[in-house]
Amino acid sequence: KGISMNKTLTSVLLAAVAAFAFTACGGGQPAAAPVATDFNKCMKEGQEAPKWVCKPFLMGGLVGLGMAEKSPAGLGFQRDEAMAEARKDLAQQLGVKVKTMFKNFTQVSGKGEGAAVDKVASSVQKQIANQNLVGSKAIDSWDHSNGSMYILMSLDPAVAAKVAKEQVQSSLKNEKALWQQFQGKKAQAELDKEIDKEMAAAAQPQ
Repeated sequence: KGISMNKTLTSVLLAAVAAFAFTACGGGQPAAAPVATDFNKCMKEGQEAPKWVCKPFLMGGLVGLGMAEKSPAGLGFQRDEAMAEARKDLAQQLGVKVKTMFKNFTQVSGKGEGAAVDKVASSVQKQIANQNLVGSKAIDSWDHSNGSMYILMSLDPAVAAKVAKEQVQSSLKNEKALWQQFQGKKAQAELDKEIDKEMAAAAQPQ
């Protein structure tokens, strides 16, 4: 009986080993290999694009992104359209930044009343959004296989600050009481410094 039991146990063990070897050698269903995913890639309509297409950024400058679809008018027209879109993007960003900065400045410094400040801030944003932003320049471009063209435009922070100061001053002058308050308290110089600081900060990575 002892010999018979040993033979049975040996058979079971051999069968287990054989089954394991069969599975390990590929006899069973192989485990699916993990799919590597690069979340840092920029994908546009199934095609990998430069990272700036998904996240426009330039150290030391403000940037705007423009895109134009393939045009029967030719590459020159398509490029002009993409650049115009990029300038529009730049101007809108700049307008929002200056509006927010101006309202924060007046609140912290205690200068101006709410209604007048809101009116001036909105006017500044609108005026800047309508700017052509002379001084902006194309720094990179990329063509999608579907014919679309992407262009990245840059604006120097010093130029952005100059545009902001001019539009803030213009809008302030239309609100005489607020303009006099700024002039009387020499707040214009403080505001100019704040604009310079804001534009410099906007050109840094977030």
